[in-house]
Amino acid sequence: MKLYELIRGVAETSLPNVEITGIFSDSRKQMGEGSLFVCLSGRTFDAHSAIPELSKKGVSVFIVERDCGVRNQIVVRDSREALALIWANWCGRPQDRMKMVAVTGTNGKTTVTTVLKKLLTALGHKTGLIGTCGDEIGDLSLHSERLAPSTPEPEDFFPLLKKMADAGCEYVIMEATSQGLEQRRLSGVHFELAAFTNLTQDHLDVHGTMENYYQAKKLLFSLCDKALINADDRSGARLYNEIGCPKFSFSINSQADFYAEAVKLMPHGSLYWYTHGKKAYKTEVRLPGGYNVSNTLCALAMLELLGYDPADFVPLIKDIDGVRGRCEVVPTGRDFTVILDYAHSPDAIENILSSVKECAEGRVVCLFGCGGNRDPLKRPLMAKAAAEHADFLIVTSDNPRNEDPHEIITQILAGLDGKTEYIEIDNRRDAIFWAIKNARPRDTIVLAGKGHEDYQILAGGVRIHFDEREIVREALAELG
Repeated sequence: MKLYELIRGVAETSLPNVEITGIFSDSRKQMGEGSLFVCLSGRTFDAHSAIPELSKKGVSVFIVERDCGVRNQIVVRDSREALALIWANWCGRPQDRMKMVAVTGTNGKTTVTTVLKKLLTALGHKTGLIGTCGDEIGDLSLHSERLAPSTPEPEDFFPLLKKMADAGCEYVIMEATSQGLEQRRLSGVHFELAAFTNLTQDHLDVHGTMENYYQAKKLLFSLCDKALINADDRSGARLYNEIGCPKFSFSINSQADFYAEAVKLMPHGSLYWYTHGKKAYKTEVRLPGGYNVSNTLCALAMLELLGYDPADFVPLIKDIDGVRGRCEVVPTGRDFTVILDYAHSPDAIENILSSVKECAEGRVVCLFGCGGNRDPLKRPLMAKAAAEHADFLIVTSDNPRNEDPHEIITQILAGLDGKTEYIEIDNRRDAIFWAIKNARPRDTIVLAGKGHEDYQILAGGVRIHFDEREIVREALAELG
């Protein structure tokens, strides 16, 4: 692609309109003549410093945020934004061929996006899905093709959108993470609709403060035509008053533009009336827990804001099953229950455990840990939330990364009140085996933190296979 076409909407230049054969932002990759390199400034490395070395390799054009004294540079205000726009141009702006819809918030993004995608599919629309549990193009799962992050980097995001557009997708439903928004990965994309679920403590290792975290989430609502906001969330109420696009509210606690009435929670799901204005529709949901009333209400309201008739889509939700790794029951064939859940924040732990507690016949046992190289301030808060709703705790590791698992556990235990019964087992596999071997009749064991993940991240970023469904089966087999 010619340079001028590639940087359309990004910058203007008097450089020759050379042919560009590749886009790069990682100085460690092999590149040469015909390469365009975008210099990003990170926490530990500023790629502007690599320009002399890369010039020797024959890079044709540099995108920079400051004058670096080289003849083949193009100076831009924000190189991360430029990177996304350049990739969008490289892929032919596939986002313009589909209706883009996004959900942001600390918890609930995966459930809302998955339910919405399934509803649109049931209505006959081919839909793409981008998120934590993997990517989908219609019925085709791309789970193994992209390991991270939930909101892809531009070099993954725009080629993925092109695949979706070329496959005939009408909609793309995606999770918009705070880091993805802050790093401008979605620049060049305009969303027909964006939704906000909630904001609770998480990712402070990235953002530093809750205010910064909030402001990162807020960025999505400068990129959309319409917004749907959770009125039950304090940050949601603030966001509703601060954004300027057409906006709508949803609530399970009070009247809003869309709200749930006469909520009845059951072990296998819930019943409520989906209400908008003077119209109400009886709604049956197979996802358990009060928080899933909020999640499904959000998905239903989004569908109505996209122009669909509730009389057509509300009856469909009763046939939608759960999301992998979200309150997922693992068959045991025994007199106790094992549930996997991705809960890895204090609020998420409280949500899953309080929901389980409402219908548990015996003890609620919670096995959990906290990720290494992530926000340490939430570790004691996780323990406090777990202790309030579980009868027994098994404190273990999660993805320890480059931290000592035992040190992480020590920080977690600081949040306990000294009254809650617990055991500390550093190795997560050993902890799961202990939980299975020591289960009592009618116990409900919640394995929190990993959910859909089938790997564990150890020191040096090493990933090992770690599927808790398999580990539970192994532990059950050992019981005999």
